[in-house]
Parts: sequence; structure tokens; C-alpha cells
Amino acid sequence: MLEIHDLKKHFGENKVLNGFDMALKEGENLVIMGKSGSGKSVMIKCLMGLMQPDSGDIQIMGKTVFELEQTELDQLRKKIGFLFQGSALYDSMTVRENLEFPLRKQNMPQKEKDKLVIQALESVGLLDAIELVPNELSGGMKRRVALARAIILHPKIIIYDEPTTGLDPITAKEIIQLMREIQEIYGSSALIITHDVDCSRVIADRMILLIDGVNYAEGSFKELSSSTDDRIQAFFK
Repeated sequence: MLEIHDLKKHFGENKVLNGFDMALKEGENLVIMGKSGSGKSVMIKCLMGLMQPDSGDIQIMGKTVFELEQTELDQLRKKIGFLFQGSALYDSMTVRENLEFPLRKQNMPQKEKDKLVIQALESVGLLDAIELVPNELSGGMKRRVALARAIILHPKIIIYDEPTTGLDPITAKEIIQLMREIQEIYGSSALIITHDVDCSRVIADRMILLIDGVNYAEGSFKELSSSTDDRIQAFFK
């Protein structure tokens, strides 16, 4: 589904990514954990074609990202849902308009757009909020709307960037449960960037720990959390 080979990105002397490898399998929930400044955000930008790495290769659904023309890259992005850190909704738009935003370049009748919006909002239990604006929503509701926007085109891959950051423990659990339900409904693969240990324990089929720009350790939550390596244990304290 998604593969990264020997990805390197340096900023001066700072080797943010120094040969990072990753493979996301079909139907898998893969969690990447890294401390602040470990290169998670840079890796996401490279994945989305927003930043050029110094070297390395990224393949999404069999296509090499850095060889694609802009129109091909846009087509590929339609198959990827993205939940931004902090939800990133447009404040001046209603919930409906926020969800319609990814559909603006789609050649489809309004009736079809309405159907997709309603379906996505029903998936996250927020159909009643369709005409509200973001400042009328709680933090958890905003995250649900952002999740609905991420899945509106029924993506094959969903990338979650810190999906539970800024949420209280109960709301965070609700979002994690929604993530699991969405995977079951849409059969999508998920790449989850997080530092939330509780989220990782519940959602991860497999985990990668990003340390010093490389995939320092890889395995299940149980395997990694029981490791005797001090650098691995630091993530689970």
C-alpha cells in the first residue's frame, strides 16, 4: 500500500531523517511514535509530496511519489484521507461546507456531494451538526468533523497526525473507537503518527519507534513495551 525506502532529509547539520524505512500493509493500523523534533512531521510532508527529501523513495499504491506530475499527484492524494493535528477546520465555513471542500474539484452533481457529506457525518455520529460552524463545536466534535472530511472520498489510506492531542481522556477514547469503526466500514489502511501511549495500545497492529532519524525499533505494542532497551522503554514510561 505505502512504502518508504531509505528516506533522508537534512537541515544543515541536523539529520532529521537518516535512512528511514517503512511499509504499511493493506488493512493495517501502523503507529509511528517519535519524540518532538524526531522527524515525524517532515516524514508526513515528504509522504504528501509537499517536501522533497535529500534521497530515498516513497511508493504509494505502486506509484513513486517524486516521479509524478502535479495532476497525477492530485489524483493520488484523493485516495488518501488526512486528519490534521488540531482538526484544521475552516472557521468561516459550516460543517457541510468544510466537508464539501475536498469535493470541490470532483466532477459530480450536488446531489451526489450531499449524499457523501451525509454518509461521512453519519459515520462519525454528527449529522445534527451539519449547519453549525466550528466555533459552535467542542474540541471532540471538531475532531469528528475533521475525521468525516478525511473519509469523505472513501480513501484507501488514512493518515492520522496526533489524532488525540488536546482531547480529554474520555473524548480521546471515543475518537480511537471511531478510528477502529471507520477502518471496519471502509477497509482502509491507517498510518497513525502519535505520542499517545494509550492510543497506541488500543489501535496499533504494529509500531515503529522513530529515533535519530531511523526506525530504531519495530514490533507489536506488547513486544516493544516489554523491551529492556532504555531508549525504547522511554516511550512507555
